[in-house]
Amino acid sequence: MTAPNPETLKLVKDHGRPAIAFTIVRVPGTDRAFIGSSDFKVSEGELTDKKFEPKELYAHGSYVTSMALAGTTLVSGGYDGKLVWWDTAANKEIRSHAAHAKWIRQVTASPDGKFIASVADDMVCRIWNAANGQMVRELRGHAEKTPHNFSSMLYAVAYSADGKYLATADKTAKVNVWDANTGAKLKTVEAPIMYTWDVVQRLHSIGGVRSLAFSPDGQQLAVGGTGKIGNIDHLEAKGRVEVFDWQKETRIAEIVTDKSQGLVNKLAYAPDGSWLLAAGGAGEGFVAFLDVAGKKVIKQEKAPMHVHDISISPKWDSIVLAGHNKVALYKFG
Repeated sequence: MTAPNPETLKLVKDHGRPAIAFTIVRVPGTDRAFIGSSDFKVSEGELTDKKFEPKELYAHGSYVTSMALAGTTLVSGGYDGKLVWWDTAANKEIRSHAAHAKWIRQVTASPDGKFIASVADDMVCRIWNAANGQMVRELRGHAEKTPHNFSSMLYAVAYSADGKYLATADKTAKVNVWDANTGAKLKTVEAPIMYTWDVVQRLHSIGGVRSLAFSPDGQQLAVGGTGKIGNIDHLEAKGRVEVFDWQKETRIAEIVTDKSQGLVNKLAYAPDGSWLLAAGGAGEGFVAFLDVAGKKVIKQEKAPMHVHDISISPKWDSIVLAGHNKVALYKFG
């Protein structure tokens, strides 16, 4: 599939929300979307409606932080440590698991929709059978404590396009790549600039790898976060992306969002691999298109809010952003 031209991206809809939208999943081929928010709710709405009023479907016991769609099954994860399976066709809950001992940070589906991977602050990645909810395996390879003996966090998980590999990333900016079929750990890469330890202000740390994306051919692994921070009370560093030839454990590119500060919360390669989309923010949000080969920013613009999640249409003709009190729909062309 040929990638759309980033220069043609335009904002079409900008919907205000009463809560922070941490996660959004668009139903392929439609303008229907599921939203998980800081009000503990999972809701459903039509993105192109003049008045965007999503209908509540069900609730978690805390923030809903991530969701994945496997066929007609929606799986959501939250700070309550639970995974909830929802039948989107029958509009009913299928099952609920106490899946992790701490906050769930991200949930993703394998490309074939057969598996769900979840990561949480218990520093475990668990793989689930999407159809019956049974746990298939656990992946353990991230330290529970930071080098300064504080609790770490496991922020991100991503499958390669062929489903053969899985990557996980933590607060100290360590990234493991696994064989998705066997659970064997294959390689490790690190992006230490994305982790800041502040010995003066709070004896506290900030940063970490917040997003991951494999290139379409599976050879590159993009890692998103932020740069070194002087004052940990503010995300004052620029957004940062590092790209690795993960099989060689070699960094091949470092790109900084030259106009925007904050975290790179989501990454996505163009379908032909010609550019890389990065989205995130701090006080303000941003969307940036990156040329990995040229190690530069192609296009960058403000988003209407700090962006927590993105969902891209299968045809790559539109992108929806979810974040602080807004959901925004963009189209190419």
